[in-house]
Amino acid sequence: MTNHRKNLLKELEELRGTKIISYIGADRQSISTRIAPDIIPVFYKHLVSLGDIKKLDLFLFTKGGDVLTALRLVDLIYEFTDQFSVLVPYKAYSAGTLIALGASEIIMNKTGELSPIDPNVTSIFNPQDPLNSTARLPVSVEDIYSFFSVTKNLGIINEDAMVQVFLRLLDSVQPLAIGSLYRSYLLIKDVARKLLIKHLDSNFEEQKISDIVDKLAKKYFSHNYLIGRKEALESLKLPIVYSTDILESKIWLLYENYEEYLDLDKPYSPELSANQDGHFMVSCGMIESLHLTDEYIFKGILEKDSSDTIRNVNILEQGWQRIGRQKIGNGN
Repeated sequence: MTNHRKNLLKELEELRGTKIISYIGADRQSISTRIAPDIIPVFYKHLVSLGDIKKLDLFLFTKGGDVLTALRLVDLIYEFTDQFSVLVPYKAYSAGTLIALGASEIIMNKTGELSPIDPNVTSIFNPQDPLNSTARLPVSVEDIYSFFSVTKNLGIINEDAMVQVFLRLLDSVQPLAIGSLYRSYLLIKDVARKLLIKHLDSNFEEQKISDIVDKLAKKYFSHNYLIGRKEALESLKLPIVYSTDILESKIWLLYENYEEYLDLDKPYSPELSANQDGHFMVSCGMIESLHLTDEYIFKGILEKDSSDTIRNVNILEQGWQRIGRQKIGNGN
């Protein structure tokens, strides 16, 4: 960790009266880090290293990932502390939003963004992409619901007609794809509810819990809809806390440091960072606390033909790696 970022973390911890773990998932063009089960042992080591944790802040930047890992991470955090908050400087999408649901306090900057949690499922049963024979088109719950809503709005509501509509749908989407999607939808709703009842009383706030889950899982018209702090507070009734000017400034300075370090705003081109032998190494994610830093590292090699033209990019190794003070090097 650089001295500058260490000082920023210290200042933020002192201002908040907490201990902080940062989780940054890079979303650069060509490389990205998604929430996945391999973060759990890394987080465990950081939590142990922090000692007695009265209050923990998770400084979070991610475009999402695995639903069950979001639940497992929050469960793990509550093994170490009863007071868990999430700091959202910018993006906390999808599974990142689920993590935030597990916190009793979500501190959002003016630039902070959450997202819907409705699932998009891509499997071998999905329709083939007409522009790419090796790819499958994602299918969302809202796509299916909207299909039937349009049908009803057109006045096609009798049972025989709806059967024909459903059979027509099956011409494009296999039954197993629809089943997989519905199962994912039920899973996400269940996970969201389990996260919310970690700090909301289901005996007295069941309606509030149901409203939050329903809105995030199915009442937005696009998975790409972005939810700012005002909407998250007033419409969703989430435990949003607006950053003060001083807190907002320090949160943003820390985010900018990670943005610069990981080149979050730049596409990645391995040919520009590879050495003469074609080997390259890039960091595209970080889990960091005051005394420990882990980065998600890609190592690979460029395959070239006799004319020095790149024919293939091979990833040789990838995973979380404990880092000293030396920057890995990201290249452009």
